[in-house]
Parts: sequence; C-alpha cells; structure tokens
Amino acid sequence: MDERVILKLHQRIKDRSHAYVSNSENTDQQVESVLSMQRQRGATIVRTLIEGDVLRSTQLDDQRIVDYVQHEEFLIKLNDEFYVEERECVRRATFLGETCQSDHPIGLEGDLSDKGEIAQVEFSHEESGENTQRSTYDRRKAVQYAERWWNDYNPQYEKFENNCTNFISQCLRAGGAEMRGFSNRSKGWWYNGRTWSYSWSVANAMRWYLSGAKSGLRGEERARAELLEPGDVICYDFNGNGSWQHTTIVVAKDANGEPLVNAQTTNSRMRYWKYEDSTAWTPQIQYKFFHIKI
Repeated sequence: MDERVILKLHQRIKDRSHAYVSNSENTDQQVESVLSMQRQRGATIVRTLIEGDVLRSTQLDDQRIVDYVQHEEFLIKLNDEFYVEERECVRRATFLGETCQSDHPIGLEGDLSDKGEIAQVEFSHEESGENTQRSTYDRRKAVQYAERWWNDYNPQYEKFENNCTNFISQCLRAGGAEMRGFSNRSKGWWYNGRTWSYSWSVANAMRWYLSGAKSGLRGEERARAELLEPGDVICYDFNGNGSWQHTTIVVAKDANGEPLVNAQTTNSRMRYWKYEDSTAWTPQIQYKFFHIKI
C-alpha cells in the first residue's frame, strides 16, 4: 500500500481525536453528534486516545479503498466524577491519489440483516419441563463477562455479522440464566453450539421473548432507564416502527444515576445508554428497559 496514503489516514485520525477536545467548530458529523449528546447530559470529554489499524486495502481503478478499525477511548467528566468510555468501529476511507474523498463507518448498529428470521418468529412460552429448578441471577458475573468480551469474541460461541444480541445472550448465560426450549428455534432461549433459538441471536426476538416469558429468563419492564441495575438489558427500535434492532447490557451507572452499557456490532464499553450519537439513531427511536430475572 502507498505509504503516503497511510500517513494521510493517520493524520485524519489524529485530527479527529483532537476535534473531540478542541473548541473549534467541527465539520465531522460523527464528532459533532458525540459532543452534542455529551453536552445535553452535562458531560465533557477531557481527553481522547484514538488509533487506527488497517484491515485491508483495495485498488479499484484510480481509487484506493482502505478499511480500518478505529479504537476510541474517551475520558469523560460528569459532575465531579470521571470515567472512561471505549469503542471500536470499522470504517472505510476512499482515496483518490493522496486526497481522501470519504471516510465513514461501515454498516449501521441498527442494520436488520436477519429480516428473514424475524419474519418467522412465532413465540410460545410453554415450558417443556426441563431446568425447572429456580436459580438466582448473578449480576456481577454477567457484568464481568460483558467487560471481558465487549471487544473480543468467545470462541465457544458462533460469531455473527451483527453480534449484539448474541453477545448479550452470552452475558445473561454467564450470569446464570438457564436455557429452555431446545430444539424449537421459535421457543425459549437456548444455544447448543450448532444451532440456537431466534431469541438468542436476533434483537427483535429477544425483545419479545423477555417481555413475554413467564418463567426462566424473563424481563420486567421498567418505565425509565434510571430504574435499571447493572446486568439489566435495554432494547432499541431505532426507527420507531416496531422492529427492534439492537440490544445492550447495563454495566454501571453514571453520576446522574443513568445507565452506561456494553454492546457489540459497534463494540462499546461504558457507553451512555441513549445512543443519540449512533449512525442508526433517528428522532423516532423507542426503548424498552428490562430488569432481568431468571
């Protein structure tokens, strides 16, 4: 790859990092959306560390297309408290010569790649009789799992292109949630290595399973995000049209008592729950707040 293109790309990343903490007007829409959200909640980004690792480079006619992972760390001050938020996202930069023509995230956090599976889901919450012993949800272990794997992939589980709900299911399982319903994919919540229920891996299916399950893993709806605890789950309908597209797990509360979440697809740690800085966000967004029980 042309070394000059790499130098240009790294300079763009450096400039983007500086833009988060400078007082200058931002032309980067993503930077401005992050700053706007932080201002609304009374928070300030006081320091950043942003780096990029090239995944692949392709020459297409006279254009050079570079896909890279951008690693972001934000030191955030809210009231008198500080915490670190982290993210990883895949971006694509297109160069004509040494001039960058575009540089944007690849895909959306609310991308519905599983439309076919969603259309087939017809839930039955009847229990088959297995795993009837009642257990206690270990929130600490669920959060520990979310912290360990937020930017990595446990080889014991399948990895999906849109991995958000699969990741949350793994966190719930680590917290002691029992799997039920095998082997009907439209029933229960389960994973056996070769196949899995829709509710394990599809955001829309998990949302409806949590609200409808009467025993085993289930979610009690809360009216406000502040009522959630670490280990609880938030579901997102970015378009407000009834198709739920994203799932996160609460790992901490900020100085205002609001949730900070971990998630995958855009791998995120200690992210403010509202997702107003997401590429998938729209003014029609709807949320569901689930207090997890098992």
